[in-house]
Amino acid sequence: MILYEYPFNERIRTYLRLEQLFRRLAELASREHPLDHHFAIQSIFEIMDVAARADMKSDVLKDLDRQKSQLNAYRGNPAISEQALDQAVGEIDRCFGQLSELSGKTGQSLTENDWLMGIRSRIGIPGGTCEFDLPAYYHWQHHDPRTRQADLQRWMVPLMPLAEAIVLLLKMLRDSGAPQKVVAPAGHYQQNLPQGRTFQLLRLRIDPRTGLIPEISGNRLLLSVRLLRLGDDERTHPSSEDGSFELTLCS
Repeated sequence: MILYEYPFNERIRTYLRLEQLFRRLAELASREHPLDHHFAIQSIFEIMDVAARADMKSDVLKDLDRQKSQLNAYRGNPAISEQALDQAVGEIDRCFGQLSELSGKTGQSLTENDWLMGIRSRIGIPGGTCEFDLPAYYHWQHHDPRTRQADLQRWMVPLMPLAEAIVLLLKMLRDSGAPQKVVAPAGHYQQNLPQGRTFQLLRLRIDPRTGLIPEISGNRLLLSVRLLRLGDDERTHPSSEDGSFELTLCS
């Protein structure tokens, strides 16, 4: 099954982008080829750009505090395990503490590294990191893979509190939804969303063997899924056949 996720607000959209970048960074940093490490450094810069929003750290801390308050409201409920509740609250407290201890914006300490910032100023230029532009960077790419990996891990340290907090928040958000099987007659599905409940994320799983591609749109009142198919002209076209998929609304 292919999983598609659609955020209903800008904050969750930013969280999903950062999650993707952190996942990519971890994958590339674990490899050994200099080209993988080049794109790992590029991912670090992209994370810094996305997280540079003045309210990013504040948003994450508020979300963690909000989740903690919601969990604590379940205390005394006989259907809820106090041990599991304590563990979840403890995880939130740990992420909150680590993130709040960081001064300034995420990755701000890396801006004091002139060598890294020299690469950052050139990496957005097509072919701007050639050996004649950045000989010191070219030299670094010829270091032993373990040396480069150690450097990458060191540069990732100030980014990890944000990464762990976002992974935790998205996990709790995803766990809040219950999947349901739905059918899109003639390739189109539409659902009115209940008033008084704000959904933040839509998750859609569809069998790749169908060849169908979901085009999702939505707001706080309505969601719509139109099924498309890739044609021989390498363009997507609306599908006129019935299609089925699994839908999860998360709040």
